[in-house]
Amino acid sequence: MRTIFISGSTGFVGSNLIDYLKSNYNFSIYNKYNPIQIDQDIVIHLAGKAHDLKKISNPSDYYQVNTELTKEIFDAFLVSNAKVFITLSSVKAVADFVVDELTEECVPNPITHYGKSKLLAEQYIVSKTFPVGKRIYILRPCMIHGPGNKGNLNLLFKFVSNNIPWPLCAFENRRSFCSIDNLIFIINELITREDIPSGIYNVSDDETISTNEIISLIANSKNKRIPIWKIPTWLVRGFARIGDIFSLPLNTERLDKLTQDYIVSNHKIKKVLGKELPITSTNGMIKTLNSFN
Repeated sequence: MRTIFISGSTGFVGSNLIDYLKSNYNFSIYNKYNPIQIDQDIVIHLAGKAHDLKKISNPSDYYQVNTELTKEIFDAFLVSNAKVFITLSSVKAVADFVVDELTEECVPNPITHYGKSKLLAEQYIVSKTFPVGKRIYILRPCMIHGPGNKGNLNLLFKFVSNNIPWPLCAFENRRSFCSIDNLIFIINELITREDIPSGIYNVSDDETISTNEIISLIANSKNKRIPIWKIPTWLVRGFARIGDIFSLPLNTERLDKLTQDYIVSNHKIKKVLGKELPITSTNGMIKTLNSFN
């Protein structure tokens, strides 16, 4: 049975991935208290410092985990006999705001410490000469969701569950999401096939979803009608700026996440896979939302 060295095994992606692959692979779990030594066939590096909306994290934490730890694990991979290296970066390593569509050809310009630390890790990896026979994949997922996820979708779900009127109906947006089912499917393809070239790949579902559509899906999952308020956008933005000052639930950063466009192209990864993704964006979202019940 083939073996996998994995970091971030207890995280959302890691726990789902192990559950999916455990019947075909043995796992060696990264332990930060032990020296990194890789004797396995495959390396999957998922550990990372996530973006902190509360802004209480020390900036150095991002670089220590997202950049330096990635360097250490990648260096250990290069001198090992392992053949495959997969690491999770982020679309935020490229852009916090997207005008048209985010592709792998876009010039990176991250503005947060989270995005900058992820980009530095990417740059370190691609700066190295890859030994013949090794395959290296840098995956840039957009917002990952699925059963058990505790991110912004869960906050929206609680919002609707409390029968609070939805006040952002005036904002029309399109956002890309990444179902955990599609991400795990892609990772499995990368470790089982030898015909997929090394490189950087965006990871997203095929279709975009608006925040208003998500609110509707949440209402359907709860079998209830939600009051909709079409408050003028300028008034909402003014209230969000007040939220920046007084640490209210709605601030400009959270408003942007809820209402801005962020479209991510997955054409490159789908072209090399030559397969359709297993779940549609809408069905993946419904699966996630139903799990909150």
